[in-house]
Amino acid sequence: MGLKSLVIDAWSWLNYKPVFSDPGLGVPHRRAFPEAYATWVPDNDVRRLSTYKVLAAYDNNQAGELAELRDGPAARERREFGDPSMFIDTLVAHVLGREQHIVVPGADQTDTGSETEAAAAERVQDLLREWAEDELLPMRMLQCERKTVGLGDGLYLLAWDPDKQRPRLRTYDPGFYFPVLPEDGDGSDFPERVHLAWELPEDKARGLKPRLRRITYELDWIRPTTASGVDREGRPVRAPVMTEATDDTPSVPTLGQGDQLDETSGGIYRQYPWNDRPVYRTCYLTDATWDLGDLKGPMDVDNLPMDKARYATNGSGEVLDHLDLYLDFIPVLHTPNTVPPAEEHWGQSSLAKALQAFDELASTDTDSARASATTGLPMVGISGKNLDPKQQYNVAPGTMFMLGEDGKLTAIDTSPALRELREHGHDLADRAANVVRLPAVSLGTMDPSKVPSGYALELSLGPLDSLIGGMRLARAHKDTLLLRFVQRLFIAGQHPDWEGVIPLPARLVRGPYTPTDKAAALEQVSTAYTAKVISLETAVRMLTDAGWPIVDAEKEIEQIQARSFDQARLLADALGNPEEVAAFLGRQAPDETTAPTPNLPDLTDETSDEDPLTQGQQATRGNE
Repeated sequence: MGLKSLVIDAWSWLNYKPVFSDPGLGVPHRRAFPEAYATWVPDNDVRRLSTYKVLAAYDNNQAGELAELRDGPAARERREFGDPSMFIDTLVAHVLGREQHIVVPGADQTDTGSETEAAAAERVQDLLREWAEDELLPMRMLQCERKTVGLGDGLYLLAWDPDKQRPRLRTYDPGFYFPVLPEDGDGSDFPERVHLAWELPEDKARGLKPRLRRITYELDWIRPTTASGVDREGRPVRAPVMTEATDDTPSVPTLGQGDQLDETSGGIYRQYPWNDRPVYRTCYLTDATWDLGDLKGPMDVDNLPMDKARYATNGSGEVLDHLDLYLDFIPVLHTPNTVPPAEEHWGQSSLAKALQAFDELASTDTDSARASATTGLPMVGISGKNLDPKQQYNVAPGTMFMLGEDGKLTAIDTSPALRELREHGHDLADRAANVVRLPAVSLGTMDPSKVPSGYALELSLGPLDSLIGGMRLARAHKDTLLLRFVQRLFIAGQHPDWEGVIPLPARLVRGPYTPTDKAAALEQVSTAYTAKVISLETAVRMLTDAGWPIVDAEKEIEQIQARSFDQARLLADALGNPEEVAAFLGRQAPDETTAPTPNLPDLTDETSDEDPLTQGQQATRGNE
């Protein structure tokens, strides 16, 4: 009967757009989204890739250009003034905070019971902060958050760079991300096979046809070691390394360095430095390219013909055909913008629920632009007898009109309509801000002088607090995994500075995003620290969170203690140990442990030989 089915999924909030859900077919328009209908794209990813393109068009003021592909040239007339992009930039700034700090619990605790644990935590924290500075971590996070907030998903990729001797961090567009999710599992589980795939255009200068590149990370059972080689067609491949056969023993595959064979199960296992028990799985990397003309028949990105692939080679000459990375994790991190629903994998863009409001706002802006033309150049009507209807009249300063009998001029004022359109635009902008949960104060559109009190300002930021709290919750686990993977890659790469380091839990702390009262925070911290209800470490951390310019909490604590002479005196009275007091002040204890002999003044020259009394006693006797 041709009944249309109702589709409700992670991207159904875009069904209202004809270009996304064609009324006749109910699927994204093929002319508008040709990339989503490539032969290698799985059917389940067509709507997701189309959604990314729609959102990117709104971010770049190209929504009208995208709609033109279906609705014709009239759709190109819409005015787009960057409101969606402004919302994205504001949310990115809030979710990142003013600054980001890497914190290893225990590194700033100077009075911990175990100096060894504190020193280990401090060392890991310093090494991670050094890596973050070298790798420009804040900039990488900004790149990823721009995609995550606007498109709903972001992507990090970590890879060991043997030349720079550190893990490199890269960000990818989520449209390149194709995870193989379990059909009977939770969509939030970490996938065991991940593809990064995109098309490469034709390069006529180099004689290259349109190609598809796919980078695959896969967790699989540990297999015998392989080495780079070539097949019969001259293509670079990897082949198993065999032992030399003898008269008594046949040739068998060789185990990798550190691998052991389990005689009971027949599996191969290895002991990673960061695990307490042996592991039977490892991560394999494959980087291959196909000519698009060779991709024919029913196939998708997960089952491409490997006999048509051309494998890449890294800087060390290793062919990237199931190359064993000696890792027990996939170094790809998918970051959702929101906490995914149960059994879902994908996040939701911050523009999703307000997209129709942005469409109405663009229509209002278009109408306002048209109305402003008639307001700036008013319409004038001329009436009267003996007027030539074919004559054209132009309204300009100093123009004189010769009117006939009973003639008059009538000016049509369209400014009220323009005023109404502008007010309607402000209402739509406020409506979109309310839907996204961005108060006017966070957008910078509120006059600070109109805020009655700081408490009223704090109440107005309530929706923003809940919004940013949920967005940061969706990122908290991935931020922890990022720092954990960095530590493991340093250890796997055998960096000399990380020799003997045991990976520790580390957190990526995002700074405050709302205006803070530094004076109130200082008074609160001072009162609590004076009352001995918080430690110095907690006090410094609270001031850092309030926006005080404290770069390194540990160094700040050392500088404070180095000038705390009253507390050092109390510590000396309590312990009687100069070395403990010197360590508290950050100084070297004196070599002499005994007090020096006092030097008393010699007063024998000021008294006579006959009278043994001192001058003071003689003066007293004279007064008597």
